[in-house]
Amino acid sequence: MTLTMPSPSVATQTTEIQTADRLIALTRVSSTAPGTDPAVQALALATAANLPVLLWGQPGIGKSSTLTQLADGLDLPLETVIASVHEPSDFAGLPVIGADPAAQGVAMAPPDWAVRLSRTGKGLLFLDELSSAPPAVQAALLRVVLERRVGSLALPESVRIVAAANPANSAADGWQLAPPLANRFVHLAWVHDPEIVVRGLGGTWPYIPLPRLDPARLERSVARARSAVCGFLTARPDYTHRMPTSANSRGGAWPSPRTWEMVLRLLAFGYAAGADIEAIALAVRGAVGDGAGMELLAFLEQRDLPDPEEVLADPDGADVPARGDRVHAMLCAVVDAIKRDATQARWEAGWTLVARLAELVPIDLLVAPAMQLADLRDPLWAAPEQLDRLSALGEVLAWAD
Repeated sequence: MTLTMPSPSVATQTTEIQTADRLIALTRVSSTAPGTDPAVQALALATAANLPVLLWGQPGIGKSSTLTQLADGLDLPLETVIASVHEPSDFAGLPVIGADPAAQGVAMAPPDWAVRLSRTGKGLLFLDELSSAPPAVQAALLRVVLERRVGSLALPESVRIVAAANPANSAADGWQLAPPLANRFVHLAWVHDPEIVVRGLGGTWPYIPLPRLDPARLERSVARARSAVCGFLTARPDYTHRMPTSANSRGGAWPSPRTWEMVLRLLAFGYAAGADIEAIALAVRGAVGDGAGMELLAFLEQRDLPDPEEVLADPDGADVPARGDRVHAMLCAVVDAIKRDATQARWEAGWTLVARLAELVPIDLLVAPAMQLADLRDPLWAAPEQLDRLSALGEVLAWAD
């Protein structure tokens, strides 16, 4: 005789599933706190400026969840489109023949996600797996990213566009990004921060607030940004358009008139919001690349320093930067100015400044430019009177001599 166990009733199974679902829901309960990571702030800055952003990161790094948090934080509907599983016609539109094509033309019907964004009037369009999209799909995305058109439909101006991609060597059927498409994005490297992951798994994930723009700064910020970009490109016209020679680099950020326009907008938003300089730097480098971006930032830092000629005219009373690295940069600029027009009076003014700075900052910051200043001495000029005020720096200079 064989005994069979009674099977659980349907009601019991339903209860167990509900209990399991409740447990799953509890593991998803979390709170949020403002993100302070410079990369997060750079993403918020570019999103506020309504520039297309491309997040580069390894699979599983959290790019998709970041975009979900970004949409939640901005209270925007999120439309996720996996670019690699679509056909070019999904972005270019499908032809719809009307009653009189010869008179009315043939409209290109947009997909449902574009219609939803158009009806809502706002939203966050997330183009995922961009580096897995074949070249034909990337070409079809050009109009979506730059002109904000899907088929015959124009997306509302308020719709933000963010994409994500895995590096080609770690993407499924990965492709290098085509240069025309790459040049339409602000590229941000997305890496995991163990502390953020630990805090998130503990129940607190960062959210991404938009930067707060000061209405009183808007016009001044735009003027400052225009001055910065135009001043730099006047000094370095070779950076106006410089497409990299390697295919790998062409798929990233590089300088062109289009990306310099992005930089202008990023700087204007950064100035108007009083954003952290590190976040601005990441966004700028993400638009025009590391080389051009770092040179622009160095140019701006040098430009914000006191005029070397004004410093030489009043070395005892001129304003001195607070940061040591900027003091070093200021002294280097002053020594360069003396080198261009080396007179005894200017050389002695330089030593007056060195003696003043030696009382304010560590001498390590002054040794190199001070030795360059010493090399400018004409044999007929007497030793600077300020040597007595240089203390340890004077000993270094005497030893070097």
